Amino acid sequence: MKKRPFLVAACAVGGVFVFFLLVILAAGMLRQGSFHVPAGARIGIIKVRGTITDSELLLQQIDQFRKQKTVKAVILRVDSPGGGVGPSQEIYEELKRLAAEKPLVVSMGSVAASGGYYIAVAAQRIFANPGTITGSIGVIMSFPDYQELMGKVGVKTEVVKSGRFKDIGSSTRDFTVEDRALLQGLIDDVHLQFIEAVSAGRKLPVEQLLPLVDGRIFTGRQALEEGLIDELGSLPDAVRYTAQLIGAGDDPELLYPDEQPTGLWERYLNSAVTRLGFDLKLNSPVGPQFIWSR
Repeated sequence: MKKRPFLVAACAVGGVFVFFLLVILAAGMLRQGSFHVPAGARIGIIKVRGTITDSELLLQQIDQFRKQKTVKAVILRVDSPGGGVGPSQEIYEELKRLAAEKPLVVSMGSVAASGGYYIAVAAQRIFANPGTITGSIGVIMSFPDYQELMGKVGVKTEVVKSGRFKDIGSSTRDFTVEDRALLQGLIDDVHLQFIEAVSAGRKLPVEQLLPLVDGRIFTGRQALEEGLIDELGSLPDAVRYTAQLIGAGDDPELLYPDEQPTGLWERYLNSAVTRLGFDLKLNSPVGPQFIWSR
């Protein structure tokens, strides 16, 4: 019985597809540490860039390096002006957990201020360039006021609420004395949490920190004088220090985490969608947010 040409061709194509699928799958598992390949002491590098608005990816990367036995230390490269309080605190807590198990070193880039500095204080040692902008230990919350504009175009709002503070921060009415007192108390408490984290991380008493925590910024050199960092140096300096710390020699292996810790099919589909020119994002801002940065 003769084989049909199209059936033979289909089997051949299918075999090639399965082969490449297995190769891609194996490569992905190797990247994510599912296959344990003998290796020397590695230094994990985690990068924090831009405004901190979401913590999920960074939390996954921190957890990946914390569990990976061949990673003997981690360097956190921070280049961020800050961001949301919640995400910054989540990252800080997971970094503390990591630092309890492995050496954690921070290298500051051009800026590591506010929330960027908050997460940095989880490390045992902080490097900054002389001109790095850091500090900005403070909290800010802002609300737009559209009353004058709405009055000019004849727009009014009617509000029905369950309590006097339910529309606090509304852009269509003035702040009351009670509103401002409530929000100031909230800001002060979050600010105190920030100060306490810096105090614990830098081993400085709160009283010594008080002149420094009014939102002012520092250069790296000024921060060193105030005890907010440990050493002036670049990322290569931080790598050399960390390598010496774990006995990794002069040329340590640096390991970067997966930027998209997703499944194989999801990565493939995301890549295909990107090539087609689509970019899907989920943005769900809910009300005003506390931000560390200005």
